[in-house]
This record gives sequence, C-alpha cells and structure tokens, in this order.
Amino acid sequence: MSQRRFHLVLNVNSGTVQALGVTSDTLKAMFAEQGLEVTIDADPDTELSDRIRRAIEGDADTIIAAGGDGTVTALATAIVHSDKNLAILPLGTANLLARDLGMPLDLREAIGALRDMEPLAIDVSEVNGTIFLHKAVIGVIPELAAGREYIRGQGVGAKIGFIRYFFRRISRARRLALEISTGDGQSRVERVQAIAVASNAYDEGLGRFFHRDKLDTGLLTIYVLHHLRVADVFRLATGMLAGHWRDYDALSISTARTVTIRSKKPRLQLMIDGEVQSMEAPLHFKIYPRALSVLAPLHAVKAEIADERSDTGEQAQGQPA
Repeated sequence: MSQRRFHLVLNVNSGTVQALGVTSDTLKAMFAEQGLEVTIDADPDTELSDRIRRAIEGDADTIIAAGGDGTVTALATAIVHSDKNLAILPLGTANLLARDLGMPLDLREAIGALRDMEPLAIDVSEVNGTIFLHKAVIGVIPELAAGREYIRGQGVGAKIGFIRYFFRRISRARRLALEISTGDGQSRVERVQAIAVASNAYDEGLGRFFHRDKLDTGLLTIYVLHHLRVADVFRLATGMLAGHWRDYDALSISTARTVTIRSKKPRLQLMIDGEVQSMEAPLHFKIYPRALSVLAPLHAVKAEIADERSDTGEQAQGQPA
C-alpha cells in the first residue's frame, strides 16, 4: 500500500491545543520523527469552513482533525460527502470518537499510530440537516453546557460560581413536554428533564463514560431522562462509576432508525457533539449507516471484520439448505 497523504487542520483555539503549546512547527517535527509527510493548516485568520474546503479540494486522501469533538464533527460533515478518510489527533477535552475507536490519547503516540491504521466505515447521524457523530441533547443539559463554555479559561472564582449555578439550575429546572415519534409509526408524549438522541448506543462498564463499542449498527438510541434533581445527579454519577447506569429508574431507553421530536416551543436549544445551538422545531433525526470512513487502530478494524463474519455465519445457518 502506498503511503497516505495527510492534510491536517489544527484548531488553534482549542483549549487543549493552547494548554499543551501545540503549534504547526511541533506537529511537523512529530510527523517527521515518524517518517510521515503532512500538510498542516494552522491559519487562525481564516474561517474553519474555508480551511475545511481547502482540505477537501486538495490531493490528500486523509484529512486529520487536530482539535476537540467539535472540530472532528465539522470535518466529518464535509468528508462524508467525499472520498476522503477522516483521522483524529485527540486534542480536545472529551475526545469521544477517539476513545470509541481505542486510539492513543497521547499526541506523540497518536501520530505514530497513524502509520498502521486502516479505514473503518462508521455511522453518521443528522438532525435537521446538521451532522453529528455522538449525540444531540435537549433540555437542561445544553443550558449547563453553555454556562461551562462561558467560564472556560477563567479563574477559580468563576468555576466556583458555575458550581453554584449548576445546582441552582438543576433544582429549579422545569420539565419539557415533547412528542417523540419514530419511523415505525409509534408516537408518545413525554415530560422530560432532558432527552438525548445518540448515534448507536452507549455501553455500560466500570469507568466507561459515554463509550460505544459499536459504531455501525444503523440505529439511533433515544435516552429520556424524566427527572434530574440534585440527588439524581449524584445517583446517576455513582451508577456511571459503577458501570450500571442503564437501570436508573428515571431513565428510559429505546432505539429507532428515524426520530421526530415536536414541541409547543418554536425553537429548542440543543447540545450537538458538545456545541450548543438553537434549532427550529420539530427536530427530525436520521442515521446514515457506514457513511464515514475514519482511520482506526487495527484491533478495531479486525474486531469489526470478525463481527461481520459472525453475522454472515448466523444468517447462513438460518437459511434453508
């Protein structure tokens, strides 16, 4: 196989990038150490959309997102309509997709691992035309996330103030009345504190926070949180730490290929892959099976191949002779 051509888009405004002191020069040196050639775009004066367009129009077969989950999703939105591969350098706070893929979270190790990675086809989801890779959340959670973004980079006093705001907002939060309809014709009205629509499903396990083992089931997972009082926050967090949060009594879980959420409110606030935005209701969700090619460690690709062979074998056994 010929050596891949990499085009790296660096989000210089990422808090992690700034904290680590990552620059175009340091990245070039790290790639050179691995014998990898890369074109690096770290232009802070050009809109990200224009930088992504340049990357897509270039001759590189693999576009690297060097930043947080928002940067990864922005690049994926463009790559899903092209013949390019997406690769990730985990330079964000959560690094959700990188963790799902089992990638090294150390920057130098992640660059070294690029040499032996192979393409893996994963699902991509959409709400009202906006692509997401992880989840879209409605309700009190986006408001709390917006407050978190406001204090990012500020001092200890601001962080203490946010903690007070967090518990005050939780204690006063009102439930939303939403109609949830799925593609199989089922519809229900729920009064919720929050609802998340995720691309595939989050797994349980000790210390496995929002981790997905499968990224290509072709199913959306709907998590409905009926109430979220202060006591619920601690109970749910404890369940997550212990690895059995799915049995939490205030949470209901279902799956569908398409979902529509209606509200009496003309607009709803969402947190989409960590980015908060307002969107006109109703919200129409759908999933595109295996629509994005992303570079993944060999163990993830081999596991997917094994699953495919297992599924094929089960189908064959179920067929008449």
